Amino acid sequence: YAILSHRWGAEVSYKEMTGLMKMAERKRDEVRQRAGYQKIIKSCKQAMKDGYEWLWIDTCCIDKRSSSELSEAINSMYRWYQNAQVCYAYLNDVSESTFPTKQDDNKFNKSNGWPEWFVRGWTLQELIAPKQVKFFNKDWVHIGDKQRFAPTLERTTGIPRGVLMTGLAGKRLSVAQIMSWAAERKTTRVEDRAYSLMGLFGVNMPMLYGEGKKAFQRLQLEIIREFTDQSIFAW
Repeated sequence: YAILSHRWGAEVSYKEMTGLMKMAERKRDEVRQRAGYQKIIKSCKQAMKDGYEWLWIDTCCIDKRSSSELSEAINSMYRWYQNAQVCYAYLNDVSESTFPTKQDDNKFNKSNGWPEWFVRGWTLQELIAPKQVKFFNKDWVHIGDKQRFAPTLERTTGIPRGVLMTGLAGKRLSVAQIMSWAAERKTTRVEDRAYSLMGLFGVNMPMLYGEGKKAFQRLQLEIIREFTDQSIFAW
């Protein structure tokens, strides 16, 4: 299967996707005009073109009305990206047909001069976990992949080239080093700063949206249980 990595915007939920044909025509047209719906259609077309039978997208493949399903999905997310044959990284703010290799504060003034995808919390594991990551611009033109642009990605993200090429397995990395990759990244929900790092450390914990910064404290405790690395106390 293929899997999508993207910056959230006006998306289509699981409830809306499964109930699309039962909706009133006006509501159905409104859903289909959303950027999130077009993203689903275009990524499905790309998956079909590449010969994949299945595509997984977090917006419409998780029923977020169920807290147990949401918790299971977040705890499994790293593994799902890791097991995908390919990850499509959709850069919705890149209009050029070439991969951005230099900082440009005029184009990307809200995200340190790089496409916004590179400063979001969840996209960190979505870059590291998959074997293959293909980058697409806003018009779904393929502009490069993780292997080819590993030197640029290393400079942009601080992630060592070896991790980008072959993942975390077998690497001797300190907790502080992995944490540093996420230091400048942003999440919409404060709890997601912790939840988006669980897979990178191989730990699990229940989701408690509303707990705020306590989520990061719980993450630290889980990491301490798993590792003897004292560099965690730098965070």
